Amino acid sequence: FLESLQATCIPVLLSNGYELPFSEVIDWNKLVVWADERLLLQVPAVVHSITESSILAMRQQCQLVWESYFSSVDKIINTVIEVVKNRIQNHLVRPSYHWNTVPGAHVVLPEWSDIPSNYPFYYSPFGETPRDKFTAVVYATTPVTTSSPSLFRVLRMVSKSQYCHKVIVLWHCDVPPPPSQKWPTDLGIPVRVKTRDIKSINARFTPYKEIETDAVFNLDEDVLLTTDEIDFAFSVWQEFPDRIVGYPARSHHWDESVGRWKYSSRWTNEYSMVLTSAAVYHRYYNYLYTTYLSPMILAKVDECNNCEDILMNFLVTHSTRLSPIKVTQRKQYKESLQAQTLDQIGQLHFQQRQECLEDFVDYFGYMPLLHSVVRLDTMLYKDPVSNMRKKYRQIETVQS
Repeated sequence: FLESLQATCIPVLLSNGYELPFSEVIDWNKLVVWADERLLLQVPAVVHSITESSILAMRQQCQLVWESYFSSVDKIINTVIEVVKNRIQNHLVRPSYHWNTVPGAHVVLPEWSDIPSNYPFYYSPFGETPRDKFTAVVYATTPVTTSSPSLFRVLRMVSKSQYCHKVIVLWHCDVPPPPSQKWPTDLGIPVRVKTRDIKSINARFTPYKEIETDAVFNLDEDVLLTTDEIDFAFSVWQEFPDRIVGYPARSHHWDESVGRWKYSSRWTNEYSMVLTSAAVYHRYYNYLYTTYLSPMILAKVDECNNCEDILMNFLVTHSTRLSPIKVTQRKQYKESLQAQTLDQIGQLHFQQRQECLEDFVDYFGYMPLLHSVVRLDTMLYKDPVSNMRKKYRQIETVQS
């Protein structure tokens, strides 16, 4: 029976009264053909009556159930634990769709919400759409020493977006932030500066209560983006709210010569990670990051003060089985990151990320990252037409 699930073959059961595993939570009617063992001659007619679309849906359900609940001993044990919790914690009883729709119950934490639209996975099944605002979270590590620092430039750029609801600045510096009169006063949106407990690089993924929007736009203080690029990335995310959408991308590959996975920052068409230095994603992933992941793996990130973006990509791809999405290529960003990698961060930074990649694979038990060659550009991007016909006019002005 389990082998048929693993092969995404639809089981046909000829055993009256047979009790399938975890039947109190898994809706087996979505993936199993039941037939009466006393009416064997009717079985061919029952099987042939199933439509092609139903067969595809049932095979997809087989894959979901196998991968979520039966593909390893750990997943079987975790499923048993979740079923027991479902029985004894009446206030946290999971609805059926947690168990029987993508991505499965294990990465959908009922403590987060009892409203489907508060999760990134259920917009389409329930006919919902994400809200049209985002909260910008800017991670600041450099003291403000000039009259026009990069942090203030980012604040002005983000505040011009019609979709920006609020900005949260995570002040991760050894010196106090500037006094309130030194901050820009013409932004037109609330700016909250958080200084307490910002002692960990994991703090950029804390589910702060001030984040009231579905979308979180995570930004480094020195990011080189225009308001048009912010708006375009957010509009793409609205179509794919369960994924990370952003600009700087990285990849990984298997090195047969040494028998291990390798981290790559090469500028290629293929990628498997979108770095959170300029990326938008659903706020639920902040909660999942801080609650679902082991304190030991979070401590690894704190220890090297690096790799939190890689870990977030691991988590989201593990949860959704979908790759991130890279949007319009920016040559300026590429050159800035390359210069930073070579001149400032150097080999130590790269080696840390290589070690993180190996540690994260060990933690998850497999390599969850998925490669993609998809890049989404704006309409009429680089087409030889008047710039006045294009919605995001600033994007091409920063290209080479």
